[in-house]
Amino acid sequence: MQIVSGVVRPGELLETELAASERRHVSRAAYREAVRILSAKGLVVSRPKVGTRVTPREEWHLLDPDVLAWMFQSNPDEHVLEALFELRMVVEPEAAALAAKRRTEDHVAQMRDALTAMAEHTLGTAEGRAADQIFHATLLLASGNPFLRTLTSSISTAVSWTTALKQEVRPLVRDPVPDHAAVLDSIAARDPDAARSAMTKLVELALFDTKTAPQAPSKRRAKRSDAA
Repeated sequence: MQIVSGVVRPGELLETELAASERRHVSRAAYREAVRILSAKGLVVSRPKVGTRVTPREEWHLLDPDVLAWMFQSNPDEHVLEALFELRMVVEPEAAALAAKRRTEDHVAQMRDALTAMAEHTLGTAEGRAADQIFHATLLLASGNPFLRTLTSSISTAVSWTTALKQEVRPLVRDPVPDHAAVLDSIAARDPDAARSAMTKLVELALFDTKTAPQAPSKRRAKRSDAA
């Protein structure tokens, strides 16, 4: 989180293995494994006799679910949010159109069950957000495209964190269930154009909700501090 939030900037060296393990009260082996994981996600690079250095953001695996989660836990800026929704806008409407052509009855049933759970629990609860994740993940699976399917965990993570972010202070005023229902109805009817249009509207409204949601006082203070 310190890396993705910019507290530790690209090019900076992390503290030594010995110093870090002592300060964090963990074994050197445990710290070494943590650095190995960060390296696998592109956040750092280790060199003998040089140390472990934070890499430029261009080298980070931004779609890695852990990296996405760390970014949202460290107060992502508006540019990050907009870039993520741009990705969703590129991927999900076309995935919905493909799903309308290729979906199975099982896919439709899973999405309908998820929609029912969303309506019952609302997106203000962990159960409702989990159902929202299942809805979007099943849609990608229903596209029948193996490359789109590899984005399932990334899109699901993005959906989960953005949904939690826009409801951090208060529940959504707007009910998002009808927008999801329009996507499902179009997919069930095997109407690719309607599915594409409905998903485009859903993502646009989700971005609007996220950008206009009230922020927690701690995040407002953080932004003022950054500006200062």
